[in-house]
Amino acid sequence: MKLYNFPRSSASYRVRIACNLKGIEVEKVLVNFREDAQRSPDYLALNPSGLTPALVEEDGFALSQSIAILKYLDHLAPEPRLFPVDPRGEARVMEMVQVIASDIHPLNNLRVLKYLKNVLGVDEDAKNAWYAHWIALGFEGLEQQVRRAGGGPYCFGETLSAADLCLVPQMFNARRFEVPLEAYPKLVEIDARLQLIEAFAQAAPEA
Repeated sequence: MKLYNFPRSSASYRVRIACNLKGIEVEKVLVNFREDAQRSPDYLALNPSGLTPALVEEDGFALSQSIAILKYLDHLAPEPRLFPVDPRGEARVMEMVQVIASDIHPLNNLRVLKYLKNVLGVDEDAKNAWYAHWIALGFEGLEQQVRRAGGGPYCFGETLSAADLCLVPQMFNARRFEVPLEAYPKLVEIDARLQLIEAFAQAAPEA
């Protein structure tokens, strides 16, 4: 399989962690956002959304959208599971996943930030304030959801899940934009613990 990705793409980061956890070998293909490679005709033919990641199997089956890919990888390699089997557990993990993947990330991804700056003329301070605002709104709720899940070592209590795979990249980006994180001690604690796991460390953008 090939994984088309960009190192600092948080969506790509999630999938790299998943592949490491499950021991799935993929050939990583760089899609260089700095050169707008995601908008090239060849890549758009593969992934019409023009985003990363894209997972492509040997028979040509291509899948984009990181959460869809995570669900698919759970079928290809069931252990360790990223989404619990029981309906309530799966729904609880998906709830936390969507806080990041639906509520925070779409408002703060690179194409939005470029639009704010290049089209709307927003200055750097205002752009960073925009970024921090949506992080704060999302993390306020997620901090409480994680605590209600049992207060264990991971987002979903005692079980490592897709929520953790979404949390670590989002925390990486929050720090990159110097967003204060003191108000979210449980998220900071979980993130620090996860970064010690080899599968997470090896997937990091600087790895």
